[in-house]
Amino acid sequence: MTASSSLSSPAPTAASAGPSALPSATAVAAAIAQVESVVLGKPHQIRLAVACLLAHGHLLIEDLPGVGKTTLAKALGRATGLAARRIQFTSDLLPADILGGPVFDPATRAFTFHPGPIFAGVVLADEINRASPRTQSALLEAMEEHAVSCDGQRHLLPAPFFVIATQNPQEQAGTFPLPDSQLDRFLMRLSLGPPGRDAERELLAGGDRQRVTDALTPVLSAASLVAVQAEVLRVHVSAPVREYLLDLVAASRVGSARGLSPRAGLGLQRAAQAWALIAGRDAVHPEDLAAVGEAVIAHRLGSRERAQALLGVVAVR
Repeated sequence: MTASSSLSSPAPTAASAGPSALPSATAVAAAIAQVESVVLGKPHQIRLAVACLLAHGHLLIEDLPGVGKTTLAKALGRATGLAARRIQFTSDLLPADILGGPVFDPATRAFTFHPGPIFAGVVLADEINRASPRTQSALLEAMEEHAVSCDGQRHLLPAPFFVIATQNPQEQAGTFPLPDSQLDRFLMRLSLGPPGRDAERELLAGGDRQRVTDALTPVLSAASLVAVQAEVLRVHVSAPVREYLLDLVAASRVGSARGLSPRAGLGLQRAAQAWALIAGRDAVHPEDLAAVGEAVIAHRLGSRERAQALLGVVAVR
């Protein structure tokens, strides 16, 4: 019997009983539909990526090249009206190449801060584990505090600010494993995988995906997206659901030094709130925890199997 087998999933309370058809859910659904028109055959992964964005999180995608990671990042940027920048991580990339740094201005005869590519709404950190640990760590402050420090000055990043990092399988040559401190900055980790046969047939018949992505019309603005992110935090979490979440966190720590941190518990709650909002509800159900749980906790526990065992007591969505 596993540590989680004694847990029981609470029934939805009266406060969380039915859908409320939140107005913001309609706009979010339109954005999801836009992304689904470009990234074919991956509706669940797209919903997870959008939930991660709405929950003020960052997304780590671990997969082979060519399955649509860059397309997903660009489509999210286009659908939400956010500027998207791509940073190709390599072994010789330096922190200043990401964050920016002081540049001498001959007119003023003084150094001024020149922003790096991290200053964007959606940042695709491509093949993040090909960079050295020193360069990887340059993202820690930006991802946690949405700011960059340089020469004693603090520079705020745009809002919203969303990092999508891709990671090559660790068995590939020339990779540096992400430390736990870096992994914990990512709210979710997921894998796209190849599309199904029907989706791939449509992909082959649909022409250049870059052209399709560029043709997307934004259905959200940066300001409206910030408002939706604030609304996510107001989605109700009943006492029984919160106690159940605490039971999951506590069970992860039994017999293991690699249990879920308080940050992970907060992230799981926010992700479930975002998932509920996407469904048009103003309250979290236990099934929302099941829907986002593996993506939120597996990379923190170091094993998908362990995450699945922990979440096995929650009703499948």
